[in-house]
Amino acid sequence: MDALAAYHQVNEQTTESFVRQHAVMVKRMAYHMLGRLPQSVQLDDLIQAGMMGLLDAVKQYDVTKGASFETYASIRIRGHMLDEVRRNDWVPRSVYRNSRMISDAIKHIENDTGCAAKDIDVAAYLKLDINEYFGMLQDSAGSHLYGFDDLGVTDDHMPGVGDGNTFEPHQQVMHDDLMNYVANVIDNLPHKEKLVLSLYYEQDLNLKEIGEVIGVSESRVSQILTQATARIKARLPER
Repeated sequence: MDALAAYHQVNEQTTESFVRQHAVMVKRMAYHMLGRLPQSVQLDDLIQAGMMGLLDAVKQYDVTKGASFETYASIRIRGHMLDEVRRNDWVPRSVYRNSRMISDAIKHIENDTGCAAKDIDVAAYLKLDINEYFGMLQDSAGSHLYGFDDLGVTDDHMPGVGDGNTFEPHQQVMHDDLMNYVANVIDNLPHKEKLVLSLYYEQDLNLKEIGEVIGVSESRVSQILTQATARIKARLPER
């Protein structure tokens, strides 16, 4: 075996070792994400996409960029899973339309009143009774409970964990301004929405666990998350 062939064999063995070592992370992330997606999404499809993300991470990871491999790989895995969901367009168009209607209603109410739009206010604006509005929230949950990347702020935009590309100085300033703005928007959400977001994204609790913490049903937690996401979209500047 010549030196080049030996190098390729060692490289392939290293790749296979990394993939085997982190395959359980792919399955864990797939199960976790599945609970946030429409029932039509298949677990096997998420795992397959996630494994492609893991393989991509192994090939692209650069230790000099500062992020741990686990952090970098989780971003690639999650990104491939979300691409799979969006590529297959699991969510009906009506769901996206309802989601936009909710965000538009919240924006209109809050611009007019200067106060956080309540459930009953949004329902009235949409000419729905409160139970119909809650049903719309429930139906809309699958369109944007993937993460805040659906607001246009993605993990890949974070310095040090992308493909090695760096921001130009003016791009960095714009990015930092946007991240600060998003953080401020989230910090000024109604207390229950901010609490649920914190438990969901920071503490990594599922809907059932959050419901047990705050004393509401799992479906109500889903509604709160959906409305919080709609409110964030309504408060972000149009881009």
